[in-house]
Amino acid sequence: MSQAHLFQLGMDLETGTTHAEETGIERGHLKVVTDRDVLDASRDDHFIRRDGKVYAGTHLIIEVIGGRGLDDEDRIRDAFHDCIDACGATLLHIHTHKFSPQGVSGVAVLAESHISVHTWPEIGYGAFDVFMCGDAQPWKAVEVLRRAFDAREV
Repeated sequence: MSQAHLFQLGMDLETGTTHAEETGIERGHLKVVTDRDVLDASRDDHFIRRDGKVYAGTHLIIEVIGGRGLDDEDRIRDAFHDCIDACGATLLHIHTHKFSPQGVSGVAVLAESHISVHTWPEIGYGAFDVFMCGDAQPWKAVEVLRRAFDAREV
């Protein structure tokens, strides 16, 4: 199995410089900051192994366009539950927040990762972030969300 590495990304909050600026790394090239094999075969993590490669999971951004009910917290929670069931995931917690005058943000925390949403019901738009690892099948959320919000396009 190939080695996986961890990399430092982002800003150094104390100096305000990026790691790339500090180390002179050019765009597109990262410096390995650990040689620890985070994907050791003895670990019982939920990494996906496919075609000789190892992935942390599958990450989808699903845009609901021309959707209805995107201002309804109960409908969004129901859609989360339906996605979780269809994808074969395990729910740990759901939290939603209703904005005034409209809009909802929410997250379903899963044993396999998460589903989150931000909606703009005034234009019929919702952005769903679906990330799952292990045996979950996140792509099944696409049709669930299309039906749940009677979307014109997903």
